[in-house]
Amino acid sequence: MYVWGRLLRVALTSKSRGAYRLGEESRLSFRCLPSDIDSNIHLNNARYMMLADLGRIDLFLRAGLLGLARSNKWAPMMGGVQSVYVREIRLWRRFDVLSSIETWEGTQVIGRHRFVLENGETAALIMTTAGVYDSPNRRFLAIDEVVEALGARVRPRAPNPAEAEFMGSHGRLRALAKSLR
Repeated sequence: MYVWGRLLRVALTSKSRGAYRLGEESRLSFRCLPSDIDSNIHLNNARYMMLADLGRIDLFLRAGLLGLARSNKWAPMMGGVQSVYVREIRLWRRFDVLSSIETWEGTQVIGRHRFVLENGETAALIMTTAGVYDSPNRRFLAIDEVVEALGARVRPRAPNPAEAEFMGSHGRLRALAKSLR
């Protein structure tokens, strides 16, 4: 139930945080709750993914993507995720999730979610790839089309080496998954 409470809080406070502009970061603050922990008494890996989802939802709400998607019958969809954990988030500890849309190429957008402790140290980093599916036309949209529909006048930067490797690795893993039918 607390997951829904966190989602409701993100949705109800999204307007007060202002519009999201591509290239900026969203910041959501949390505390590691007893329902978030594993047997090591720290934030478990599934909760990192759930909290990254909340960061993405915040970006989508504040950028206007969810409203646009609803009216056009589009569906934002995750493609893949890569995560690295470098410091633990212990029970009751406060932390922030900084989420951003980093860049895009073709139909793939690269997102980043950085989990930051109160002292400024990074606890984890999650990189995602996603797309926007146009249900009526049965295709993934070029992200440039989505950005234009949002009224943004932003061009993507070239992916950095880690992002390019992630997209390549994601493509290879996706091809492998499709071949295992």
